[in-house]
Amino acid sequence: MTRIALYQANTGIDPHANAAALVDAVREASGEEAEMLFTPEMSGLLDRNRKRASIHIVAEEDNPTLAAVRDACAREGIWTCLGSLAVDAGDGMWANRCFLIDDTGDISARYDKIHMFDVDLDSGESWRESNAYRAGEKVVTAQTPLGRLGLSICYDLRFPGLFEALGQAQCDIISIPAAFTVPTGTAHWHVLQRARAIEASAFVIAAAQVGRHEDGRTTFGHSLVVDPWGEVLLDMGSDQAGLGFADIDLSRIKEVRDQVPSLANRRKIVI
Repeated sequence: MTRIALYQANTGIDPHANAAALVDAVREASGEEAEMLFTPEMSGLLDRNRKRASIHIVAEEDNPTLAAVRDACAREGIWTCLGSLAVDAGDGMWANRCFLIDDTGDISARYDKIHMFDVDLDSGESWRESNAYRAGEKVVTAQTPLGRLGLSICYDLRFPGLFEALGQAQCDIISIPAAFTVPTGTAHWHVLQRARAIEASAFVIAAAQVGRHEDGRTTFGHSLVVDPWGEVLLDMGSDQAGLGFADIDLSRIKEVRDQVPSLANRRKIVI
């Protein structure tokens, strides 16, 4: 068995407080002998007021939250999949960027969110991520102590083509950090996460934001670990932030792929 940790966060508008909470999560995860920690989308700052947020959004080399987490990983000797941070991408645009940090504090991989959350919900919520963020273009995987990890972020969950690519890359684990809205989470979160795990015959690890945030939004929570058969191994609910743990059996990946070899049987469809 391999132990992993998920940080379910209630990230606010003060990046210093958020960074301190992330460092505490790294320390606690290491103390509980987790091989890797997973954190949600926008772990360093969650603020829908873009004018107020803009003073904190800097290039990654100047980002104090990223530096603090890298230092903590090196100090504690643990890998962390930092779900995402908002970083300055140049030309007046930002990037919603995931960072995979190894146990020496080095950045092993970066992934910029490909699919922008541009929606109008019946609840009255309206979001235009593309007004501020530049969409990524590359599918990213990396080797980790858990095996090959595929990276995605939140709204990416709804686009099977990305997960088709991650499945074809033989990912053992797929990370889907999120800050899901309550209406969309209630309707679709669990079924989509389970479907992605089944399609890729891989573990899905989805660390999420939860609760009422300082910027006025409310997020769904329910950080999940789903095994390659689609079984939910951990559901952290919607009540509170904190650290959760799951012990995963990586041999389960081969068992499932041998039993239902959908990746091997997949054929290209031409329309």
